[in-house]
Amino acid sequence: MEKVPSQMTVIAISKPGGPEVLLPEKRTVPAPGPNEILIRVEAAGVNRPDVAQRSGSYPPPPGASDLPGLEVAGEVVALGEGAGKHKLGDKVMSLVAGGGYAQYCIAQDAQAIAVPSSLSMLEAGATPETLMTVWHNVFERGRLQGGETILIHGGSSGIGTMAIQLAKAFGSKVIVTVGSKDKADACLRLGADHAINYKAEDFVAAAKKITSGTGPNVILDMVGGDYVERNYDAAATDGRIVQIALLGGPTATANFARLMVKRLHHTGSTLRPRSNADKAAMVGAIEAKVMPLVRQGRIRPVMDSTFPLEKAADAHRRMESGEHIGKIVLTV
Repeated sequence: MEKVPSQMTVIAISKPGGPEVLLPEKRTVPAPGPNEILIRVEAAGVNRPDVAQRSGSYPPPPGASDLPGLEVAGEVVALGEGAGKHKLGDKVMSLVAGGGYAQYCIAQDAQAIAVPSSLSMLEAGATPETLMTVWHNVFERGRLQGGETILIHGGSSGIGTMAIQLAKAFGSKVIVTVGSKDKADACLRLGADHAINYKAEDFVAAAKKITSGTGPNVILDMVGGDYVERNYDAAATDGRIVQIALLGGPTATANFARLMVKRLHHTGSTLRPRSNADKAAMVGAIEAKVMPLVRQGRIRPVMDSTFPLEKAADAHRRMESGEHIGKIVLTV
Protein backbone atom coordinates (compact mmCIF):
# COMPACT_ATOMS: atom_id res chain seq x y z
CA MET A 1 0.00 0.00 0.00
CA GLU A 2 1.45 3.32 -1.06
CA LYS A 3 1.95 6.07 1.49
CA VAL A 4 -0.77 8.72 1.32
CA PRO A 5 0.80 12.13 0.59
CA SER A 6 -0.03 15.22 2.65
CA GLN A 7 -1.00 17.36 -0.37
CA MET A 8 -3.20 16.72 -3.40
CA THR A 9 -4.37 18.47 -6.54
CA VAL A 10 -8.05 19.38 -6.67
CA ILE A 11 -10.30 21.31 -9.04
CA ALA A 12 -11.96 24.12 -7.10
CA ILE A 13 -14.64 26.65 -8.02
CA SER A 14 -12.74 29.95 -7.83
CA LYS A 15 -15.99 31.97 -7.99
CA PRO A 16 -19.49 31.37 -9.38
CA GLY A 17 -19.44 31.46 -13.18
CA GLY A 18 -18.75 29.59 -16.41
CA PRO A 19 -16.46 26.58 -16.94
CA GLU A 20 -13.38 28.83 -16.81
CA VAL A 21 -13.82 29.26 -13.01
CA LEU A 22 -12.81 25.61 -12.45
CA LEU A 23 -9.15 25.92 -11.48
CA PRO A 24 -6.59 23.48 -10.07
CA GLU A 25 -5.20 24.14 -6.60
CA LYS A 26 -3.27 22.30 -3.88
CA ARG A 27 -5.06 21.17 -0.74
CA THR A 28 -4.32 18.98 2.28
CA VAL A 29 -5.42 15.37 1.82
CA PRO A 30 -8.40 14.88 4.17
CA ALA A 31 -8.37 12.22 6.90
CA PRO A 32 -11.38 9.91 7.15
CA GLY A 33 -13.60 10.37 10.20
CA PRO A 34 -15.77 7.73 11.89
CA ASN A 35 -17.40 5.33 9.38
CA GLU A 36 -15.58 7.03 6.50
CA ILE A 37 -12.97 5.82 4.01
CA LEU A 38 -10.38 7.72 1.98
CA ILE A 39 -10.36 6.86 -1.72
CA ARG A 40 -7.44 7.49 -4.07
CA VAL A 41 -9.55 8.62 -7.00
CA GLU A 42 -9.03 7.06 -10.44
CA ALA A 43 -12.22 8.36 -12.06
CA ALA A 44 -14.83 10.95 -11.14
CA GLY A 45 -18.19 11.34 -12.85
CA VAL A 46 -19.38 14.73 -14.09
CA ASN A 47 -23.04 15.49 -13.37
CA ARG A 48 -25.55 18.32 -13.91
CA PRO A 49 -25.48 19.29 -10.20
CA ASP A 50 -21.72 20.00 -10.60
CA VAL A 51 -22.60 22.52 -13.32
CA ALA A 52 -25.30 24.05 -11.10
CA GLN A 53 -22.88 24.30 -8.16
CA ARG A 54 -20.24 25.92 -10.37
CA SER A 55 -22.71 28.54 -11.59
CA GLY A 56 -23.71 29.35 -7.99
CA SER A 57 -27.24 27.92 -7.96
CA TYR A 58 -26.65 24.67 -6.02
CA PRO A 59 -24.56 25.17 -2.86
CA PRO A 60 -23.18 22.05 -1.14
CA PRO A 61 -25.13 20.83 1.91
CA PRO A 62 -23.79 21.68 5.39
CA GLY A 63 -20.63 19.77 6.23
CA ALA A 64 -19.95 18.66 2.65
CA SER A 65 -16.80 19.51 0.69
CA ASP A 66 -16.94 22.75 -1.28
CA LEU A 67 -15.37 20.92 -4.24
CA PRO A 68 -17.60 19.65 -7.04
CA GLY A 69 -17.89 15.92 -7.80
CA LEU A 70 -20.64 13.59 -6.54
CA GLU A 71 -19.29 10.15 -7.57
CA VAL A 72 -15.86 8.55 -7.66
CA ALA A 73 -14.13 5.23 -8.19
CA GLY A 74 -10.72 4.28 -6.89
CA GLU A 75 -8.73 2.46 -4.22
CA VAL A 76 -9.36 2.54 -0.48
CA VAL A 77 -6.16 3.95 1.10
CA ALA A 78 -7.28 4.84 4.64
CA LEU A 79 -10.06 3.77 7.00
CA GLY A 80 -11.82 5.84 9.66
CA GLU A 81 -12.84 4.42 13.00
CA GLY A 82 -15.69 1.94 12.66
CA ALA A 83 -15.32 1.51 8.88
CA GLY A 84 -15.52 -2.25 8.38
CA LYS A 85 -17.36 -2.84 5.11
CA HIS A 86 -14.25 -2.25 2.97
CA LYS A 87 -10.56 -2.83 3.59
CA LEU A 88 -7.35 -1.15 2.47
CA GLY A 89 -6.61 -1.87 -1.19
CA ASP A 90 -10.22 -2.54 -2.16
CA LYS A 91 -11.42 -1.03 -5.44
CA VAL A 92 -14.70 0.77 -4.79
CA MET A 93 -17.14 3.18 -6.40
CA SER A 94 -19.12 5.58 -4.28
CA LEU A 95 -21.59 8.39 -4.16
CA VAL A 96 -20.08 11.36 -2.28
CA ALA A 97 -21.65 14.61 -1.04
CA GLY A 98 -18.88 16.59 -2.81
CA GLY A 99 -15.14 16.53 -3.27
CA GLY A 100 -14.91 14.15 -6.22
CA TYR A 101 -12.82 16.47 -8.43
CA ALA A 102 -9.64 15.60 -6.53
CA GLN A 103 -6.84 13.06 -6.24
CA TYR A 104 -8.24 11.85 -2.91
CA CYS A 105 -11.82 11.91 -1.68
CA ILE A 106 -13.67 11.01 1.52
CA ALA A 107 -16.66 8.65 1.21
CA GLN A 108 -19.05 7.03 3.65
CA ASP A 109 -18.00 3.39 4.07
CA ALA A 110 -21.65 2.25 3.85
CA GLN A 111 -22.21 4.12 0.56
CA ALA A 112 -19.25 2.58 -1.26
CA ILE A 113 -19.78 -0.47 -3.48
CA ALA A 114 -17.11 -2.97 -4.55
CA VAL A 115 -16.25 -2.49 -8.23
CA PRO A 116 -17.21 -5.69 -10.09
CA SER A 117 -14.86 -7.19 -12.69
CA SER A 118 -17.46 -6.41 -15.38
CA LEU A 119 -16.71 -2.66 -15.08
CA SER A 120 -13.54 -0.71 -15.85
CA MET A 121 -12.55 1.88 -13.25
CA LEU A 122 -13.65 4.60 -15.69
CA GLU A 123 -17.09 2.98 -15.97
CA ALA A 124 -17.21 2.57 -12.19
CA GLY A 125 -16.62 6.31 -11.81
CA ALA A 126 -19.68 6.91 -14.02
CA THR A 127 -22.03 4.58 -12.16
CA PRO A 128 -23.03 5.50 -8.57
CA GLU A 129 -24.91 8.78 -9.12
CA THR A 130 -27.04 7.55 -12.04
CA LEU A 131 -27.61 4.11 -10.51
CA MET A 132 -28.84 5.56 -7.21
CA THR A 133 -30.89 8.31 -8.87
CA VAL A 134 -32.63 5.87 -11.21
CA TRP A 135 -33.15 3.13 -8.63
CA HIS A 136 -34.66 5.45 -6.03
CA ASN A 137 -36.80 7.52 -8.38
CA VAL A 138 -37.99 4.98 -10.95
CA PHE A 139 -38.39 1.93 -8.70
CA GLU A 140 -38.75 3.18 -5.10
CA ARG A 141 -40.72 6.38 -5.75
CA GLY A 142 -42.23 5.60 -9.17
CA ARG A 143 -42.91 1.92 -8.33
CA LEU A 144 -42.31 0.84 -11.93
CA GLN A 145 -43.40 -2.78 -12.45
CA GLY A 146 -42.66 -5.30 -15.16
CA GLY A 147 -45.19 -4.99 -17.98
CA GLU A 148 -45.72 -1.26 -17.38
CA THR A 149 -44.56 1.54 -19.70
CA ILE A 150 -42.15 4.29 -18.67
CA LEU A 151 -41.56 7.57 -20.51
CA ILE A 152 -38.01 8.83 -19.91
CA HIS A 153 -37.35 12.46 -20.80
CA GLY A 154 -33.73 13.09 -21.82
CA GLY A 155 -33.22 9.46 -22.78
CA SER A 156 -29.66 9.94 -24.02
CA SER A 157 -28.37 11.57 -20.80
CA GLY A 158 -26.40 9.66 -18.18
CA ILE A 159 -29.58 9.24 -16.12
CA GLY A 160 -31.64 8.39 -19.21
CA THR A 161 -29.29 5.71 -20.54
CA MET A 162 -29.15 4.06 -17.10
CA ALA A 163 -32.95 4.24 -16.76
CA ILE A 164 -33.45 2.57 -20.16
CA GLN A 165 -31.27 -0.38 -19.15
CA LEU A 166 -32.79 -0.86 -15.70
CA ALA A 167 -36.38 -0.54 -16.89
CA LYS A 168 -35.78 -3.11 -19.64
CA ALA A 169 -33.95 -5.45 -17.23
CA PHE A 170 -37.02 -5.47 -14.98
CA GLY A 171 -39.41 -6.14 -17.88
CA SER A 172 -40.90 -2.75 -18.68
CA LYS A 173 -41.61 -1.06 -22.00
CA VAL A 174 -39.51 2.08 -22.57
CA ILE A 175 -40.33 5.29 -24.47
CA VAL A 176 -37.76 8.11 -24.51
CA THR A 177 -37.73 11.71 -25.65
CA VAL A 178 -34.58 13.00 -27.35
CA GLY A 179 -33.54 16.00 -29.42
CA SER A 180 -31.81 14.40 -32.42
CA LYS A 181 -31.76 11.32 -34.64
CA ASP A 182 -28.31 10.32 -33.31
CA LYS A 183 -29.65 10.34 -29.78
CA ALA A 184 -32.75 8.42 -30.82
CA ASP A 185 -30.62 5.77 -32.51
CA ALA A 186 -28.37 5.47 -29.43
CA CYS A 187 -31.39 4.92 -27.16
CA LEU A 188 -32.94 2.33 -29.48
CA ARG A 189 -29.63 0.44 -29.65
CA LEU A 190 -29.59 0.42 -25.86
CA GLY A 191 -33.01 -1.24 -25.74
CA ALA A 192 -35.59 1.56 -25.75
CA ASP A 193 -38.76 0.46 -27.55
CA HIS A 194 -39.61 3.90 -28.96
CA ALA A 195 -37.77 7.23 -29.29
CA ILE A 196 -39.68 10.49 -29.75
CA ASN A 197 -37.81 13.49 -31.16
CA TYR A 198 -39.43 16.28 -29.14
CA LYS A 199 -38.20 18.86 -31.67
CA ALA A 200 -40.12 17.16 -34.50
CA GLU A 201 -43.30 15.95 -32.77
CA ASP A 202 -45.43 16.50 -29.67
CA PHE A 203 -44.37 13.95 -27.08
CA VAL A 204 -47.86 13.86 -25.50
CA ALA A 205 -49.57 12.78 -28.72
CA ALA A 206 -46.74 10.43 -29.65
CA ALA A 207 -46.69 8.71 -26.24
CA LYS A 208 -50.45 8.25 -26.29
CA LYS A 209 -50.33 6.81 -29.80
CA ILE A 210 -47.56 4.35 -28.84
CA THR A 211 -49.59 3.20 -25.80
CA SER A 212 -52.88 2.89 -27.77
CA GLY A 213 -54.29 5.92 -26.00
CA THR A 214 -53.65 4.94 -22.39
CA GLY A 215 -50.38 6.82 -21.78
CA PRO A 216 -47.25 5.76 -19.88
CA ASN A 217 -47.57 4.46 -16.29
CA VAL A 218 -44.42 6.21 -15.08
CA ILE A 219 -42.77 9.42 -16.37
CA LEU A 220 -39.21 10.28 -15.34
CA ASP A 221 -38.80 14.03 -15.85
CA MET A 222 -35.75 16.26 -15.53
CA VAL A 223 -37.27 19.25 -17.36
CA GLY A 224 -40.09 20.66 -15.23
CA GLY A 225 -41.44 24.03 -16.40
CA ASP A 226 -44.07 23.58 -19.10
CA TYR A 227 -43.44 19.81 -19.16
CA VAL A 228 -45.38 19.48 -15.89
CA GLU A 229 -48.80 20.05 -17.45
CA ARG A 230 -47.84 18.08 -20.57
CA ASN A 231 -46.79 15.14 -18.37
CA TYR A 232 -50.23 15.26 -16.72
CA ASP A 233 -51.76 15.10 -20.20
CA ALA A 234 -49.57 12.19 -21.28
CA ALA A 235 -49.72 9.99 -18.17
CA ALA A 236 -51.95 6.97 -17.78
CA THR A 237 -54.68 6.84 -15.13
CA ASP A 238 -52.98 6.12 -11.76
CA GLY A 239 -49.72 7.25 -13.41
CA ARG A 240 -46.66 8.26 -11.41
CA ILE A 241 -44.60 11.29 -12.46
CA VAL A 242 -41.19 11.56 -10.82
CA GLN A 243 -39.36 14.90 -10.91
CA ILE A 244 -35.55 14.69 -10.67
CA ALA A 245 -34.45 18.04 -12.10
CA LEU A 246 -35.86 21.34 -13.33
CA LEU A 247 -33.86 22.25 -16.44
CA GLY A 248 -36.92 24.05 -17.82
CA GLY A 249 -37.49 26.04 -14.64
CA PRO A 250 -38.81 25.42 -11.11
CA THR A 251 -42.30 26.92 -11.60
CA ALA A 252 -45.23 25.75 -13.71
CA THR A 253 -48.90 26.42 -14.41
CA ALA A 254 -50.86 23.17 -14.46
CA ASN A 255 -54.45 21.98 -14.62
CA PHE A 256 -54.73 20.08 -11.34
CA ALA A 257 -58.16 18.75 -12.29
CA ARG A 258 -56.25 16.35 -14.52
CA LEU A 259 -54.19 15.22 -11.53
CA MET A 260 -57.40 14.44 -9.65
CA VAL A 261 -59.39 12.84 -12.47
CA LYS A 262 -56.49 10.57 -13.45
CA ARG A 263 -55.49 9.91 -9.80
CA LEU A 264 -51.90 10.87 -10.64
CA HIS A 265 -48.97 10.86 -8.23
CA HIS A 266 -46.41 13.65 -8.81
CA THR A 267 -43.37 13.17 -6.61
CA GLY A 268 -39.73 14.19 -6.73
CA SER A 269 -36.46 14.00 -4.90
CA THR A 270 -32.89 15.20 -4.73
CA LEU A 271 -30.11 12.85 -3.71
CA ARG A 272 -27.31 15.04 -2.38
CA PRO A 273 -29.00 16.43 0.79
CA ARG A 274 -30.36 13.03 1.88
CA SER A 275 -29.11 11.59 5.16
CA ASN A 276 -26.28 9.07 5.22
CA ALA A 277 -28.74 6.49 6.57
CA ASP A 278 -31.07 7.07 3.59
CA LYS A 279 -28.22 6.71 1.11
CA ALA A 280 -26.87 3.60 2.85
CA ALA A 281 -30.35 2.01 2.60
CA MET A 282 -30.45 2.79 -1.14
CA VAL A 283 -26.99 1.25 -1.57
CA GLY A 284 -28.17 -1.88 0.26
CA ALA A 285 -31.14 -2.26 -2.10
CA ILE A 286 -28.92 -1.70 -5.15
CA GLU A 287 -26.36 -4.26 -3.93
CA ALA A 288 -29.14 -6.82 -3.54
CA LYS A 289 -31.23 -6.13 -6.65
CA VAL A 290 -29.09 -4.36 -9.25
CA MET A 291 -25.44 -5.31 -8.72
CA PRO A 292 -26.09 -8.93 -9.84
CA LEU A 293 -27.18 -7.48 -13.22
CA VAL A 294 -24.07 -5.27 -13.33
CA ARG A 295 -21.83 -8.27 -12.59
CA GLN A 296 -23.53 -10.17 -15.44
CA GLY A 297 -22.74 -7.27 -17.79
CA ARG A 298 -26.43 -6.54 -18.38
CA ILE A 299 -26.18 -3.03 -16.87
CA ARG A 300 -23.28 -0.70 -17.52
CA PRO A 301 -22.94 3.05 -17.98
CA VAL A 302 -22.91 4.45 -21.50
CA MET A 303 -19.65 6.41 -21.81
CA ASP A 304 -19.61 9.64 -23.80
CA SER A 305 -16.14 11.07 -23.15
CA THR A 306 -13.27 11.33 -20.68
CA PHE A 307 -11.15 14.32 -19.71
CA PRO A 308 -8.09 14.55 -17.45
CA LEU A 309 -8.83 16.16 -14.07
CA GLU A 310 -7.11 19.41 -15.01
CA LYS A 311 -9.42 19.71 -18.06
CA ALA A 312 -12.58 19.72 -15.92
CA ALA A 313 -13.64 23.00 -17.58
CA ASP A 314 -13.71 21.22 -20.96
CA ALA A 315 -15.80 18.42 -19.45
CA HIS A 316 -18.31 21.03 -18.26
CA ARG A 317 -18.36 22.63 -21.70
CA ARG A 318 -19.14 19.22 -23.19
CA MET A 319 -22.02 18.72 -20.75
CA GLU A 320 -23.43 22.20 -21.33
CA SER A 321 -23.31 21.71 -25.12
CA GLY A 322 -26.06 19.11 -24.69
CA GLU A 323 -24.43 16.97 -27.37
CA HIS A 324 -23.22 14.18 -25.09
CA ILE A 325 -24.76 10.70 -25.09
CA GLY A 326 -24.25 9.02 -21.73
CA LYS A 327 -21.63 9.88 -19.12
CA ILE A 328 -18.71 12.32 -19.01
CA VAL A 329 -15.88 11.27 -16.69
CA LEU A 330 -12.71 12.87 -15.32
CA THR A 331 -9.60 10.67 -15.13
CA VAL A 332 -7.30 11.27 -12.16
